[in-house]
Amino acid sequence: MNREKDIPFTSAGTNINEVKQKNAEAGLSYNEVKALLAKSGGRGTAIYSDTDIEEVKQDIHKHQH
Repeated sequence: MNREKDIPFTSAGTNINEVKQKNAEAGLSYNEVKALLAKSGGRGTAIYSDTDIEEVKQDIHKHQH
């Protein structure tokens, strides 16, 4: 069995498995950082927040009456 055929490469010759391994070892991804900032109150990160907007609206409405 030819080892080169077992390793997936892009058309440009990049070893996909090697890139995935290096990315996994590199720390947080851009989106992971944005999600972390959203949880800690970062600016402009609302789309990454796990806050239930409808739940907040209901809670606010409850307290106004």
